[in-house]
Order: sequence, then C-alpha cells, then structure tokens
Amino acid sequence: MSASSRQGGTPRHRPVSPPMGRARYVLVLVLVALGMLLLGARIVTLHVFDQPFLQGQGNARILRTEPLSAHRGMITDRHGEPLAISTPVVTLWANPQEIADDRIQRLMLAQALGMSLDELDGRLERYADREFMYLRRQLTPEAAQRVLDLRVAGVYAQHEYKRYYPAGEVTAQLVGVTNVDDRGQEGLELAYQPHLAGTPGKRRVIKDRRGQLVRDLEVLREAEPGGELTLSIDQRLQYVAYRELKKAVAAHEADGGIVVMLDARTGEVLAMANQPSYNPNNRAGLDPQGLRNQAIVDVFEPGSVVKPLAMAAILESGEFSLDTVIDTTPGWMRIDQFTIRDIRNYGELDLAGILEKSSNIGMSKLTLELDEPRVPELYRSLGFGQSPETGFPGEAVGNLPAPVRWSHSQWAALSYGYGLSVSALQLASAYTALANGGVRMSPSLLKRAQPASGVEAIEPEVAHELLRIMEASVQPGTGGRRAAVPGYRVAGKTGTVRKSSAGGYEKDAYRSLFAGIAPVSDPRIVTVVMIDRPRGGDYFGGAVAAPVFSRVAGSALRLLDVPPDQRERQ
Repeated sequence: MSASSRQGGTPRHRPVSPPMGRARYVLVLVLVALGMLLLGARIVTLHVFDQPFLQGQGNARILRTEPLSAHRGMITDRHGEPLAISTPVVTLWANPQEIADDRIQRLMLAQALGMSLDELDGRLERYADREFMYLRRQLTPEAAQRVLDLRVAGVYAQHEYKRYYPAGEVTAQLVGVTNVDDRGQEGLELAYQPHLAGTPGKRRVIKDRRGQLVRDLEVLREAEPGGELTLSIDQRLQYVAYRELKKAVAAHEADGGIVVMLDARTGEVLAMANQPSYNPNNRAGLDPQGLRNQAIVDVFEPGSVVKPLAMAAILESGEFSLDTVIDTTPGWMRIDQFTIRDIRNYGELDLAGILEKSSNIGMSKLTLELDEPRVPELYRSLGFGQSPETGFPGEAVGNLPAPVRWSHSQWAALSYGYGLSVSALQLASAYTALANGGVRMSPSLLKRAQPASGVEAIEPEVAHELLRIMEASVQPGTGGRRAAVPGYRVAGKTGTVRKSSAGGYEKDAYRSLFAGIAPVSDPRIVTVVMIDRPRGGDYFGGAVAAPVFSRVAGSALRLLDVPPDQRERQ
C-alpha cells in the first residue's frame, strides 16, 4: 500500500458511543442514591429503633446510681445531752487492678494510710483478681483527703457516718454500740435499730472510665435521717453512780457491781451503772464481760433486801400485827433437813424488830404460819418472775418458783430472799411500791411523755408502816447506818447473799446489797446497789453497799434540788 493511501485512510481509534456513557452515569447515580438511602435507613434505625438500647449501653458506661448515707438518729439523756451521735467519716477503697506497680507511688500511699509497704503489697496481691478492697474504714475527712491528694489511680472514697459516744464507758452497756457499718449491735442501739437507722437515699452521677466523679445529675431519693431517742437517764446522776460504783469495786477488789436508780414517781431509770465497763469509742482489747448490762440481763438471789416485801405479804394476811412477838431463840432452826440461822440469838422480836435485825428465823416462822402462799403471790404482783418489758435485748425474767411441790424449807427461804432470782432492775421496780403508797411503777429506759399509772400491789397503810420501819433500820447503831444521807430521811434494807454456782453455794463468796428510798417524807428516788464478790474482809451489805448508796443518793438529791427533810424526823 502506498504512503498516500495510508495517509488518506480512516483513523485507528473509535469514539465512545453516547448510549454507553449515559448508562454508566446512571449506574453511578443509582449506586450513590442507594448508598445514601442505606445510610439514611441506618441513621433512622440508630436514632429511632436502636436508640433505647444504645442510650442504655452508653449510660451503663458513664451513669452510676450511688447510695446517699442516712444520718443515724442521736441518742440523748432526758435533758437532751448527747449520749450517741454520728459524725461524718470517709472510707477509702481501691480497685487493685487499676493500681500501677509503681514502687514510689505505692510507698507514698502506704505511708499515708499508716501501713507498711509490705502490708499494702500483700493486700493488693490477695485481692488481685477482684475489683474492690477496703484500704481504710472510717477515716476523718482530713486524713482521707491527705490520701486522695496523692491522686493514685484506683483509689476511691466513700462517705459514711461513724458513731461517737460522748459519755464513753459511763453509759456503755446501756446505750450499746454499732458495728463498722453503723448498725446496732448491743444495748439500745440494737433494740431501736429500725428507729435510729433511717432510710438511705440514691443519687445519679456521671463517672469517667476510672470511676472518678464527673458530675452530679440528680437526687433520685433523699436520705431520711433516723429518729432521735430520748432516754430516761439523767447524765449527771449517771456520772455520779458510775464514779462511786467504780471506786467501791476497786476499794473492795470486787468482781463487779451494779447501781440502779429509779424515779420513785414514774419508774423512769435515772441512772444505771455497771462494772466492769468498756470504752465504746476504742474497743481494742475489749473484755466481753464488760459488754453485759448486768443490771438488766443478770439475775441473783436477792437475800435480805426482799424481807420488807415479804413482810408486806405477812401483814396483809391479817394474821399478824406489828405488835406480834416471835421467839427466835436459839438463833437457828431445822426445816426439812436444812438449818436456818441468824447471825446471833436475838430472842423475842416484834415484826419491826425482825426487819431491823434481819432475822431469818423470824421471817421463816411468820411465813410458815400462813395458810396461803401470800409471799410468792405478792412477789409476782411486784414483777418478780416476769419480764420488765423495757425492750432491752436479753432482759432477764428471773425465777419465781410456782407453788407446786414446795417444801417447808423452800417456802421459808422465799421470805428471806433465797430460792428465787431477780435482776437489779426488777428489785428497784418492786421497791417503788414501798415508795408510792403501795403502787408499783413499771421501769422505763425511755423518757415518758405521759405519767405512768402503776399497779396497786401493796395496801397503802402497810407500805407506809414498812417505810417507817425501814427508816429506823438506817439509824445510828443499826446495820444500815452507813446508808444515811446527811440532811435527808432515808429508808432501806441491807442484804448479804452467798453466791451460788453449779456445785452449790461457794465458800467465802458473797454479794453485798442495799436497796433504799429517799427522802422518806416525799420519796423521789429508789436506788439499788449490788457489789459482786467483795474481798479484803468486809462483805456485809451494810459495810460495802450501803456507803455507795449514801454517796450516790446524797449527790442525786442535791442535783435534783430536793429540799432536805431531816428536821421533820426530829
């Protein structure tokens, strides 16, 4: 082919046909539109259909519901003086998986927490597979802030309350204690746990991935503080009772002791002291024996202090009068193979003399002459063998045997205080009948809003006569003379009881007691003192317990502004 023919021929490339280009263009538009449609559908799905699920997942990662601690109610004495209050504290906890293995940082953290580095490392290792461990419970806000200022990742704070007891060991067994979680464990703290605890609240917050608070959103439920509890205790009288009891227990090297003081008119407990005791604010090395409120939960044979009560039953029988004379010679007698003794031979005694000399023989002979079990029946009406119903955990009922299968010796023993058991609180409550013209006031640990009615247990004339006889038993030259209170007329009865155990009565082991009423002209207080196993020679109630009554009652009458009535006796 010639060159000219090659130059004049048609070109080698062919142009794109218009229909093909248009189809591709349409295809692209369709694909773009389809993508936008799918994207829009996905957006609609996420914002409409999946929105609750996604919102929940997001909230689960940043939103938290935290408890709001409820402030525990305060316990006060009858005048509003605090006996138990709650103070804000901070508990530090950690997520061991978030704490870095930085020796310097861990050392600083350990020092701030008051522990060694080895101790901290050991605890972190033990909880390595967990996300929670306590570092320190109930720190003061200042101490906790010093730890938080280190900004150690994985260390967090929780705000709580800690119970504080201003009166310390003086009211420990009565008020009781709470545990580290601020729940009542002993005493009135336990008895009134639902009332004192309150109701925790809730709040919603935002936290970051490390658990740090970012923002408070809302309070879902406000915390409701616990209710307050007003006790019948007068803190001034409580301090006096505890001080004198502690001195007496130490002076006589005794195992312990009890002082219970009631308002004679209302039955309210004005003071209730126990030895041994403990400091509820520092329980390190705590002796469990000190936890017991012996005045309510422990019982003992009352001995001669119940003789005035038994004499009330004897006089009410109508078979004897105050002028009745009983021959107690020779100072002992045998009943059912048992020997009953007086300290010495008192010879002939009238009923007042039997009480003043505390004659077991006289009481036994009088009781055995009765046709009916009047003594135990009166004891029961005075609250023996029954719950005091104070609401205190573990309060003792005591033991008053039923009159079935009684022997003569058991019948007689009840009249001089053996064969039954009572608590110090029961004994004090029974004595309110002698102070109130025969009306017994039930005891109360709480301040009464309304006057109590009481129960008529003893004939008024008999109660007044016994109060006069008991006053004579606290005069110079009598066994109860050390219970006298200068300026005031006092009535009372001493008691000395042998301690019993599983094997019978212990040798040279006694309880010394005194129960008294003051002032006689217008009784205001009833006080029972018991010293457990005094040593060092003295163990009679008149020598050991009566002086404690004198000091406690004397201080109480002055603090209560009771005018002296000594002149009326002269």
